[in-house]
Amino acid sequence: ILRRENPTMAFAEMIRVLGAEWTKLPQHEKQRFLDEAEKDKERYNREMEAYQKTEAFKLFKAQKEKKMKEMEAQSSSLELMGEREEDEKGAFDIPIFTEEFLDHNKAREGELRQLRKQTTELEEQNAILSKHIESMKHAIEKLEIEAVQQRSTNMALQGHLDNLRTTLTDNFNSVPLPGTSELPTLDTIDNYMAKLHNLILDSPQDHQALISMVRDVIGRLNIDQDKM
Repeated sequence: ILRRENPTMAFAEMIRVLGAEWTKLPQHEKQRFLDEAEKDKERYNREMEAYQKTEAFKLFKAQKEKKMKEMEAQSSSLELMGEREEDEKGAFDIPIFTEEFLDHNKAREGELRQLRKQTTELEEQNAILSKHIESMKHAIEKLEIEAVQQRSTNMALQGHLDNLRTTLTDNFNSVPLPGTSELPTLDTIDNYMAKLHNLILDSPQDHQALISMVRDVIGRLNIDQDKM
């Protein structure tokens, strides 16, 4: 209000006038402002404490430490101590209610808002990645279940194939192949059946007796399977 009513007043004069008005205030009115300032300080401390527990602060701290090490490598220890003293003085010895204080406070609040935004973005990214990981876990579990089922099916089919080979070997062990007199065994039953099939298809008129024997074996095989 004072600045608006006195746009040409120098900053130093403005501070003097405000200081005089502050001195004239009764203690209970001063206390109201002091209480508000204390509450704002407590708010700042709470928010800063919460921020210092975030990943964003850890990253900021690591970057700051890295920068300090680079400064130490470029400057002497005395110069660095002087810079630290000036930084600390500039950061913590700013008179309250001055324009410099207000600008400093706005800068810190802007920095805090930016850090909060970064924290929110990182939390959102973390949530998305967590969902992707959960989806991958479900997909892996589904594949593992399907793999177990497929192995079980393969084992059942293999057992059926072994039983079929045994049955064919037992029933065709009295049917020698023409020309070689080869009889089937468990190890040769697949090759034996292929040769038998080719003989019948290639020259059925020359192997009528063989066809009759095969029909007889197949007939008994069907009867045995029905009993099973």
